[in-house]
Amino acid sequence: MSVALPEPLKSVLDDRTVVTLATIQPDGSPQVTPVWVLRDGDDLLISTTVDRRKEKNLRRDPRATVSVLPDGDPYSYAEIRGTVTLTTDGAGELIDALSRKYTGQSYADFNPASALDDPRVVVRVTPVRVNGQGIV
Repeated sequence: MSVALPEPLKSVLDDRTVVTLATIQPDGSPQVTPVWVLRDGDDLLISTTVDRRKEKNLRRDPRATVSVLPDGDPYSYAEIRGTVTLTTDGAGELIDALSRKYTGQSYADFNPASALDDPRVVVRVTPVRVNGQGIV
């Protein structure tokens, strides 16, 4: 069952805060990547490409944790544990929206080599547990 994100956490996520996505490797160890994020209600949307380690891990085991550390507030944080669904639907639009949020440019302008990217994937994290301090 999903849980709602607190308003202070939503505000941080709607800012240009880079979050950390943790997935589970085949051997059970964590794999952690800093990523851009957008919110869709209480769900988090992250972009990646087919065959990246995080995409492979999430196809095998759809559990993930997103760590949120607001800029300039070292004593506040949030951990969002969730389940993931993956789709290619809307993947091009998502990476463009993320690029505009974080860089102010379309993804093609920010990364001219993006035409060579593997197909993009939307990672939708639906929160099942949220904890932390200061923004939770």
